[in-house]
Amino acid sequence: MELAERKLKILNAVIKNYLETGEPVGSRTISKYTDLNLSSATIRNEMADLEEMGYIVQPHTSSGRIPTDMGYRLYVDNLMREKETELNKKERELNEVQEFLNDKVEKVEELLQNTAKLLANNTNYATMITTPINHRGRRLKFIQLSLFEENKLLCVIVAEGNIIKNRIITLKETIDNETVLKLNIIFNTSLNGLSLEEMNIGLISKMTGQAAEHMQLVRDIIDVVGLALADEDDFKVYTSGTTNIFKYPELSESSTASEIINTFEEKNLLTNLLVDKEDSSQNKEVIQVYIGNETSVQSMKDCSVVTATYEIEEGVTGTIGIVGPKRMDYEKVVEALKAVKSQLDDRFKKHD
Repeated sequence: MELAERKLKILNAVIKNYLETGEPVGSRTISKYTDLNLSSATIRNEMADLEEMGYIVQPHTSSGRIPTDMGYRLYVDNLMREKETELNKKERELNEVQEFLNDKVEKVEELLQNTAKLLANNTNYATMITTPINHRGRRLKFIQLSLFEENKLLCVIVAEGNIIKNRIITLKETIDNETVLKLNIIFNTSLNGLSLEEMNIGLISKMTGQAAEHMQLVRDIIDVVGLALADEDDFKVYTSGTTNIFKYPELSESSTASEIINTFEEKNLLTNLLVDKEDSSQNKEVIQVYIGNETSVQSMKDCSVVTATYEIEEGVTGTIGIVGPKRMDYEKVVEALKAVKSQLDDRFKKHD
């Protein structure tokens, strides 16, 4: 039987008060715990109806009421529906955020690729640009957990820099949506804004304690969060204008050119060329120029490398690099890098 809204509110108030105190609940008490603005007499009449319907019972003459099993059942069923609605709403909101972030990530990568092409065309040298690196340690923005199939848990992990990772955990236990909701609250309350280094043993112990019988599942989720935050596959280097190398006789000799081309094709070599230089710079505003053997990559000994650092947010930076002969037009290259760096900084700050 579906109760009228007023009766349902009074029943909820009776149950909540009884859960808190363990004492029978009277009409005068209910008048203080509800927003109905009803007199004690009106509330007594409604409580009499609820008693007649079997939702509450008066254990002793002249005492208040306590819920029956039927009353508890209605309360729990309504609570579960409310929580499911909240969960569905939260999932929709997080899905919308994820779609936005995915779109934004794609646009950032497209922007970086186009930047490398623009620089190559304007300078007639080879260019490269890295995706941003978080030098403070990547931090967790939020995590969304949801049941996937019968025995799988989908973990959507969003980290700083709009890095999104989807991981699936095969469950060793049966859990329901209420448990998933509780885990979502535990993880987002405890870990949001933290780097992997800050997720210490004390914090993890506290979380496993909150999860009670689901301690092992909490540990499994923490493991996938840790792997997602530590994943280095997100680091990319976009290149353009590699064939411009052949325009310069001192670099176009077959063995020299092949070594340089090979460097542009090897991610780890480009990483050494760019990231180490970025880390060695104490001032990210400075344009860095490395001539010949000043670079850390042997294949670039006949080249000059000029780099600049752009910034997405505090502590999250990427590197732009231009490679050419030692006789490159340094003034033109430095001005081009300053202009691109400024445009990238402004572009990202506008989208914060």
